[in-house]
Amino acid sequence: MPEQRRVVLAVTGAGGTRLAGRTLGALAASDRVGHVDLLVSANGRRLMAHESGADAAADPVRCLLGAPSPKVTVLDPEKDFAGPPSSGSYRTWGMIVLPCAMGVMGRIAQGQADTLVERAADVCLKERRPLILCVRETPFNLIHLRNMTQVTEAGAVVYPMIPTYYNVPRTVEEMDEEFASRLLGFIGLHDDDTYEWGRGGR
Repeated sequence: MPEQRRVVLAVTGAGGTRLAGRTLGALAASDRVGHVDLLVSANGRRLMAHESGADAAADPVRCLLGAPSPKVTVLDPEKDFAGPPSSGSYRTWGMIVLPCAMGVMGRIAQGQADTLVERAADVCLKERRPLILCVRETPFNLIHLRNMTQVTEAGAVVYPMIPTYYNVPRTVEEMDEEFASRLLGFIGLHDDDTYEWGRGGR
């Protein structure tokens, strides 16, 4: 039996929340992931509702996956500031923020823990655990770039929500699936179905 990880996944107020659904589904389906703490900000809920057509008050897991999952615990970042991921004694593999709003990244860069999202990210940095920030913005201004540099120097990884094209995706769903697969491969949860250049590639 492989070692099972505990992973924190945060959804903040930036477009592309369906990628969070793809990633959450893959984490929940992995036999190497035992538990996922899902943090959805107020703006993240609004974006999820806008992009999925669901009610903003709907259960985030049902909204992202279409059904509940026994592996997933939902925490409200504004109300559950003292939730388990707020402490370094709560042992996790690390944290993915997907999508990561630029304001959230800026607060992480400055050490401003206003909600459980920023506090959990701060814990990952101080405990030297992986922190993956999937930013979604274009173009980047100088403040964005400086904040990216600062979080990278602190130990985080900036992983922009940029799709691949060399695998010649034919649908938006294929692009989403490839991004989620690459992201999980990046954190060591490789999927054998992920496109790989040179392995039957072009």
